[in-house]
Amino acid sequence: MGSSLALTLGSAVLWGLAHLWVGRRLTGVFLMGMELILAAAAATAMLTAGPALLALAVQPVWLWAFALAALLVAGVTVAVVIRSYLLLRPEGASPAARYLSAAAVGLLCAVLIAPLMYVARLAYVSQTVVTSVFAESVTPIPVDDPWKGRERINILLVGADAAANRVGVRTDSMTVASVDTRTGDTVLFGLPRNLEDVPMPPGPARDRFPYGFEGMPPYTPGMLNEVYQYAEDHPEMAPRLGRRQRGPALLKRTVGGILGLDVPYYAMVDMRGFTEIVDAMGGVRVRVKDPIVYGLYNEGRIEPGRRRLSGEQALWYGRSRTYSDDYVRMGRQKCLLNAVAKQADPATVFRSFERLARAAVDAISTDIPRELLPDLVELSEKVKRSRIRSLQFVPPLIYSGAPDYALIRREVAATLAVPPPAPRAAVPAVPTGDRDRHTGGRAGTRAVVLDSACD
Repeated sequence: MGSSLALTLGSAVLWGLAHLWVGRRLTGVFLMGMELILAAAAATAMLTAGPALLALAVQPVWLWAFALAALLVAGVTVAVVIRSYLLLRPEGASPAARYLSAAAVGLLCAVLIAPLMYVARLAYVSQTVVTSVFAESVTPIPVDDPWKGRERINILLVGADAAANRVGVRTDSMTVASVDTRTGDTVLFGLPRNLEDVPMPPGPARDRFPYGFEGMPPYTPGMLNEVYQYAEDHPEMAPRLGRRQRGPALLKRTVGGILGLDVPYYAMVDMRGFTEIVDAMGGVRVRVKDPIVYGLYNEGRIEPGRRRLSGEQALWYGRSRTYSDDYVRMGRQKCLLNAVAKQADPATVFRSFERLARAAVDAISTDIPRELLPDLVELSEKVKRSRIRSLQFVPPLIYSGAPDYALIRREVAATLAVPPPAPRAAVPAVPTGDRDRHTGGRAGTRAVVLDSACD
């Protein structure tokens, strides 16, 4: 009985071993060859086709295929193990021995298929996330030119704060990621939430606010972070769009006009949902430069130094303005996003995948079409090999109460015209524009390497 169980276990590792042992050579060679081919194909794909596999992993059809393939392999493995045991089981065994050996084989099958069932589960959850967060494109995306001739793709990244003590959504963090579609060179353009007299895009918004956005005086001051909710509350701002579409559409056009860029897509993270993402990761490590007081009643404090922040602490790290200001907060927000992106390594994601998936569905909204995801995955690999630069439109470059919007557009153009720094090189800050002419002798703007700014 012991030898039959040992050979059954060996057949679980190498299909066909039991069949060869009992003389069924053709079946044994076939099973063994099939398993070796599958193992070689999987190993080759993992070692040589990493980006391609990631591109497939964001396509619902392929996710279903992965799930079904995992279930099929699990089924074949169970069938091989059971058939191997039946071929090897001694005829004269006692009933008790037969029951114990059958239980052992059943346990072996459970141990073997558990990982495959989990893979199928992950594929199913991934498919749910992709279809829940990313909608189908309303217009066809050319396979040979997914960027539609754009040399740079600009995506508006929004941190939305729908706090319990305020009405509606305020977009308190607004950054445009401008990515070179050929090289992955990335520049983050950060706009403060309190920009005033914001020029509105042509159409109903400019007709209502010909001299800049005014909000709803005397109830609101008319700042940039009000544009999203204003469009949601006033359907005439985008007559052909529904709720949760009007706000993003007007904000994209408004921010694009400020920067002088075409901004076709946005991605918005609800800050409360962001805390769940950080907690699912097991926290995020950042360097705290100065003490940060947090909480509605200043009940907490984050001390300087390298810290692992919980979701709630990370939220206040990016939100707190106590003893600081909006512009310091903007810098912390960029460092926090950079830290989360770096620390969401495959091991962390795999370990907390389902919790991260649930948090992502609740926290993220976007109009990036799911058909574009494979190309974005490929582009993200290029971004990882580049250095991310960041340009913040803060004092003394601009005064948020009366911004020089022509200067902002000139600085954006000048920054994009400067060649990116070499990967992983210690590069000094890169000045952009003519500081004396553009800023009247102020300190001027600089596009800095984000990694250095956060270390």
